[in-house]
Amino acid sequence: MAFAEVNGIQLYYEIHGDGYPLFMLHGYGATSKVWIGQIDALSAHFKVIVYDQRSSGESDHPNEDYTLDTLVEDLKGLMDFLKVDKAHLMGQSMGGWVSQNFTLKYPNKVNKLILIGTNHKGAGLTILKNTLIDLYELAKTDKEEAFWKYAKLMHHRRFLKEMKENPKKKFYDLWSAEDLIKEFTGNKMTPEDYDRFEKAGSMHNLLDRLSEIKQPTIIIGGANDKMSPKLVLDEMHEALPHSKLELINNAGHHVFIEEAPKVNQLIIDFLKE
Repeated sequence: MAFAEVNGIQLYYEIHGDGYPLFMLHGYGATSKVWIGQIDALSAHFKVIVYDQRSSGESDHPNEDYTLDTLVEDLKGLMDFLKVDKAHLMGQSMGGWVSQNFTLKYPNKVNKLILIGTNHKGAGLTILKNTLIDLYELAKTDKEEAFWKYAKLMHHRRFLKEMKENPKKKFYDLWSAEDLIKEFTGNKMTPEDYDRFEKAGSMHNLLDRLSEIKQPTIIIGGANDKMSPKLVLDEMHEALPHSKLELINNAGHHVFIEEAPKVNQLIIDFLKE
């Protein structure tokens, strides 16, 4: 296990593969393990760096509030620690919020930007926080039931049905529902962590500034994603001057898990253009 001392805390990170660096930022309530469908495919082409953001997973869970800019500076600190001057950024959901704010603050450090199931504003996070805290309590007595309630929020009903019918089924020879249950219930986030992370994310509000992002950008979304709906993705696409939008049908908020091969190929093609 590798840790970097950044901004007075320890951040857990992993490096996979060689080539041009690609930092991948997970969303709210997740960890770097959520990239189970991406690491092998993308590390065949790039140096993939994943990490647990503060308050998540194996990274430190500081007993103090922080801001969205703190999360931006954590990424900057990790890049400095790893001696990476410039990289591609890929962020999903709240990881996309950090990526957008980082790109605006440090434009010379970002080559291309990948935004998956994300938003231009920190809307709806309080409701999700309360739900995840309820599931945290439920998981104390029934981890599987807590996961299935969570999965209903994140996944399209078709994918959810397939997982429930056979929790041992390996999707794309990569993972099963059992693997996702392990990732979700192994997060180590507490209600206090959820609260601090939510406070930071709620500061995100960038629609009026997205035009300042000049990096080539791809926006990938699930057509059935209720957290990052098509209307929002269209607004981002219109505001980002060098962006393209890829919507995948019959997919939800975790489109990168449900349609991993398709999403991975979109990413590889975009980064190699």
